[in-house]
Amino acid sequence: MTPAPVCPLAARHTGQDLIKWIALISMVLDHMRLAWPASADLFVLGRLSFPLFCLAVAINVSRNPRGELFTCSNARYLALLLLFAALSEVPYRLLGTSATFNVLVTLALGLMVAWGVQHRTLASLIVAGAALVAGYLLSEPLMYGFYGVLLPAALLLALKRPERFLLVPVALCVASNTRSDLFERAAQLEPFAILALSTAALAPLLGLALFWARLPFKVLPVTQWGYWFYPGHLLALLGIRQLL
Repeated sequence: MTPAPVCPLAARHTGQDLIKWIALISMVLDHMRLAWPASADLFVLGRLSFPLFCLAVAINVSRNPRGELFTCSNARYLALLLLFAALSEVPYRLLGTSATFNVLVTLALGLMVAWGVQHRTLASLIVAGAALVAGYLLSEPLMYGFYGVLLPAALLLALKRPERFLLVPVALCVASNTRSDLFERAAQLEPFAILALSTAALAPLLGLALFWARLPFKVLPVTQWGYWFYPGHLLALLGIRQLL
């Protein structure tokens, strides 16, 4: 499959919106186990969500004209991620048992690293370097850890040069899921763990294939309402848990 050229146009892209929809749906399915433990097997499908969110970040960054880091759209993008990361932290802590920050923190740092890869200016490299240092120092409390911070940049490279970098995000998706006992269980040939890691590994390939494909249909655009969806679905699941 020949990848479509990455261009700076801001037109709606069906594949990109479909990627966001799959990320949102798989995230909700994954988090359902926190309100309804009987749905714990949906954890496997949840391995799709983070790589696809990272791909959405990479696609947006790829449309930045090189060298134009300090723009209103970039400032708004980072500000929205940080704002909704802050708004989501309390419901995230109430719903889950994890000691990590919510995923938007990792995505915000990943965005800054991807800017360094895209723009390659002194300012962008300083921003990316600061995000890398923060990601390294905060690796333990970051969801998906330091490898997760690297993933948007790796996907950006895969978008631009798939013949060289296609497998880098695959490796990072597996690595970012090994802080739990998944890797050890997969090494013992446990089917559930193998399936979960395989799903994580295939997620970036699925997303890239959807982005490069010429899809013969349209989907409802995922615009800025998607930011509200994240804390909103956490609050909804908290309510469901109280009812159950």
